[in-house]
Amino acid sequence: MQLRVAACVCVFSILSAAAVLADAPEGYRLVWAEEFDEDGPPNKESWRHEQGFVRNRELQWYQPDNATCKDGLLVIEARREEVSNPRFEADSRDWKRSRRASEFTSSSIQTRGHHEWQYGVFEIRARIDAREGLWPAIWMLGRRGGWPGGGEIDIMEYYDHSILANACWQGRRRWEQKWDTKIVPLKEFDDDWSKDLHVWRMDWDDERIVLSVDDRKLNTIDLAEVDQTMGTRNNPFRQPHYMLLNLAVGGTNGGDPSELEMPGRFEVDYVRVYQRTEDSE
Repeated sequence: MQLRVAACVCVFSILSAAAVLADAPEGYRLVWAEEFDEDGPPNKESWRHEQGFVRNRELQWYQPDNATCKDGLLVIEARREEVSNPRFEADSRDWKRSRRASEFTSSSIQTRGHHEWQYGVFEIRARIDAREGLWPAIWMLGRRGGWPGGGEIDIMEYYDHSILANACWQGRRRWEQKWDTKIVPLKEFDDDWSKDLHVWRMDWDDERIVLSVDDRKLNTIDLAEVDQTMGTRNNPFRQPHYMLLNLAVGGTNGGDPSELEMPGRFEVDYVRVYQRTEDSE
């Protein structure tokens, strides 16, 4: 199978590189990693920013200033600050234009146009801010097909006091959405669970997608079952996807942030992608 994987442009110390390679799952090799070891903005050779109002009627204005690397962590910060909407139109029916301003800012970064992968083991070590009004996510979107036709994989999202692991794709009609969702209430974990870093993982091959956290399996998506719901359409989970890391505020699922003490923080220690040798050629 011929797959396109962007070359790794990463800088590791000898010791940290050896540790990452030693952690590779059996039968896999590291094809890309982001360790966030260099202070400053996220590496522009790997990440691009979303800007403004983007999706889900979320309340935040996305801007690059809210994402920075410091002390070995990517920190995405949600802040309570007003930003004028340059696209404002008083009579517009488009929610992105009808808002005069935003009361919140945050960041969303993605690898689209830089790095995309089809199949592999994906590990992301991160700490979420599990408070009402915040909506952190680690997710993937397909290279082709728009939404939901291109497919969506939610390795992690948090809202409504729960951890979610999902996949979404298009049914037989253009805007028909098919979801395979697993919801785990946060109360099933330790009281201080959200204060620590945890490893979210996706194992993805041509048969299934398995989503887990700290070796606890959350959801398994059977790609043969996806085929059955799509009719003659191509399965979106058999094409390359790119990754997104973001912290949303409010919106369709994020909850009410009116009483939320800011800033909110979503911290990522590393992102690592492993593939079988034949898949990464």
